[in-house]
Amino acid sequence: MSAFILGSALKRFRPGWLRMAAFLLMVAACPGANPEAAPPPIRMAYLQNDLHHLALWVAIDQGYFRDEGIVVEIAGIFRAGPEIMTAFAAGELDAAYVGEAPATIAAVRGAARIRVLAQANTEGSALVVSSAVASGMKKDPTLAKPGIGTVQDLLLQKALAGPGLAAGKEKTIVLSPPEMLSALQAGQIDGFVAWEPYPSRAVAMGIGRIRATSAEIWPGHPCCVLIVGEALMDTRPEDCRALRRVHVRATAFIKAHPDEAVVVAVKYTGMDPEVVRQALGRVTYTDRLSFAGEEEFVTFLNSLGYIEVGDPKAFTRKFLGSEPTEDDGK
Repeated sequence: MSAFILGSALKRFRPGWLRMAAFLLMVAACPGANPEAAPPPIRMAYLQNDLHHLALWVAIDQGYFRDEGIVVEIAGIFRAGPEIMTAFAAGELDAAYVGEAPATIAAVRGAARIRVLAQANTEGSALVVSSAVASGMKKDPTLAKPGIGTVQDLLLQKALAGPGLAAGKEKTIVLSPPEMLSALQAGQIDGFVAWEPYPSRAVAMGIGRIRATSAEIWPGHPCCVLIVGEALMDTRPEDCRALRRVHVRATAFIKAHPDEAVVVAVKYTGMDPEVVRQALGRVTYTDRLSFAGEEEFVTFLNSLGYIEVGDPKAFTRKFLGSEPTEDDGK
């Protein structure tokens, strides 16, 4: 029985990504295994080129799923979190690494029956501006964000509420992070807020400067999480516990072996090693759930009218699935 399977849903790949993903397939036959008695693979997804999902790549690369005796199939590599939520709603996924924002919105709206199993990272985004904005020459900058109701949307609002930008003269638009890079290079926007590696890539390209990291704007804010479907949690609780153990082990590896983690990230993304190294320096990898951060984010989404949650604290306790410890901040 294989410890890791590259699933049929890789039809979502572009052809180049199929070639890049070929090395992911590892077949480790277990003598004496009875295929008819084996449970189906856990169908996993993640976001393309998102360094926040490094723990999954480490787990695959180090054979941690095999060590736990569970079979994981990569059933999709997506461009955006809402696409992952749609796949959950269609019954195509059992687990995923994804942004906390789309997961929260889908859970509140009942679009997907999911729970958070562990935090994947906190922080790891940045506000990038052009040299004209950094020098104070641009008085009415246009700034891009990846979406309304995203964690980056809240980060930008927090940044604009502080001193040092354009005192309310900014204009904000929505662009995907890859579009942000080309728009900033062409002078169509004057800055953006996005997750890594896009801020580090803007610096490496010489088209932007980091005005503030998300750690400076909102210290310890939640970002990406490992989620599972409630059906998997109900029917295969031990496998869910094994998934969390794998994630905890992979997160510990990233912290203990940062140079090797860079190698893994480069292997799975094809990005420049120095860009990856700079980007990982701004991401905090952790398995510890951020209860206070999730509650603040739910309150923010309520204020936008994106969701209606009467008791953000009660929802947070249910969605994150366990009671916080004193280290969780609330």
